[in-house]
Amino acid sequence: MQKISQAINALNEKIGVYGSYLILPMVGVVVYEVFMRYVFDAPTSWGFELTTFIYGVHYMLALAYAHKHDGHVSIDVFEAKLATRTRTLLRIATNLVVFIPTIGLLTIWSIKYAITSWGQWELASSSWAPAIYPYKTLMAVGFVLFFLQGVAKLLEDFRTLRHTA
Repeated sequence: MQKISQAINALNEKIGVYGSYLILPMVGVVVYEVFMRYVFDAPTSWGFELTTFIYGVHYMLALAYAHKHDGHVSIDVFEAKLATRTRTLLRIATNLVVFIPTIGLLTIWSIKYAITSWGQWELASSSWAPAIYPYKTLMAVGFVLFFLQGVAKLLEDFRTLRHTA
C-alpha cells in the first residue's frame, strides 16, 4: 500500500512541477496578444482562446499537486484541535463519503466527455476553430490524477491510523 501511495505522490509531484511550466507559454501568448492589440491595433483571433486552453490545462494538471500539498480549501480550525487519531478518522470518513464519490464521478464523466469529443473530432465554435478534444482529454487526465491523489491520501491516512492505534 505504501508503494502505491508513494508512486502516486511521485507521479503527481512530477506532473505538477512540469505542468507549472505551462505558465511560460501562456504569458508569451498574453504578451503577444497585448502587444498586437495595443501597439499594432491588430488583435489576434486566437490569442484569448489559446490563453484559456493553456490555463485550463495548467489548472487541471495542478489539482492533484495542490491536493498532495494540502493546497485546497479546508477547515483547519476544527481539525487542528482534534487528537491525531480522531483527525485521521475524520479525514478517512470525509474522503470515503465526499471526495471519492464526487471526484470519482467527475473523473468518469470527464473521460466520457473526452471520448465523445474524440468521436466527433470536436472543434471550437470560434473563427479559429481549433480541435478541443486534446484539451478535454487533458481535463480527464487531470481528474484521474486528482482521484488517484485522493486514493493516495486515503492509503496514507489508513497507515497513520494503524500506527496511532
